[in-house]
Amino acid sequence: MIAFVSGPVAALAPDTAVIEVGGIGMAVQCAPGTLATLRIGEPARLATSLVVREDSLTLYGFADDDERQVFELLQTVSGVGPRLAQTMLAVHAPDALRAAVAAGDEKALTAVPGIGKKGAQRLLLELKDRLGAPLGTAAAPAGPARAVTPPSWSEQLLTALVGLGYAPREAEEAVAAVTPQAEAAAEPHVGTLLRAALQTLNRTR
Repeated sequence: MIAFVSGPVAALAPDTAVIEVGGIGMAVQCAPGTLATLRIGEPARLATSLVVREDSLTLYGFADDDERQVFELLQTVSGVGPRLAQTMLAVHAPDALRAAVAAGDEKALTAVPGIGKKGAQRLLLELKDRLGAPLGTAAAPAGPARAVTPPSWSEQLLTALVGLGYAPREAEEAVAAVTPQAEAAAEPHVGTLLRAALQTLNRTR
C-alpha cells in the first residue's frame, strides 16, 4: 500500500495532481478542496489510497490520514465505490459525515451527488457505530446534533480555480460563466463545472 506521497507539485488538473517523487510523476486523484491547497512547484504531502482494479491502478489523494481512513471505510458500504466515496468527502469533511451518521441525517447525505434516499438510508445503517463521534467535538457537552451545511458549489469552484493558479477575478468570472449550467442542474457537480470553467478560461486567454 502507498500510504502517502511527498514532493513538489509538478502539475494540476481539474481532478488530478502530479507529485514528483524520486524523479517520477505520481498522478493522484483529488477532490477540488484538496487541489485548492496545492501550488505548482511547491512541496506537498498527500495521504493516499491505492485502488486496484483488473485494468487499472488508481491513486487517490487526501489532505490527511483521517480523510483517507474515512474514504476507505465508506467503500465498505455496498454500492459505494472510490469515486462516490471521494465525492462524499468533497461535499462533507470527515467530521461532518460523522455528525450526519450519528444524527441519522438523511438530508445531509442526499446533498451528495449520486446518493438518493435509499442510498442514504443504507449508509446510515451500515456506518452506524463505525465512523465514531466527530473528532472536533469529542469533549463537547451532549446535545442535539446539528446538520452541517456544506460549502456551496460556487464556493468550492472558486477555491479550486484559485488553487489552480488563476487570479480571484478570473476565477469569479469563470464561476459566473458556468452559473446558468449549475442552476439548470438538479444537483450541480463541482467536477463537471470545474471542467466547464477551465474551458471558459482557456477561450478567454
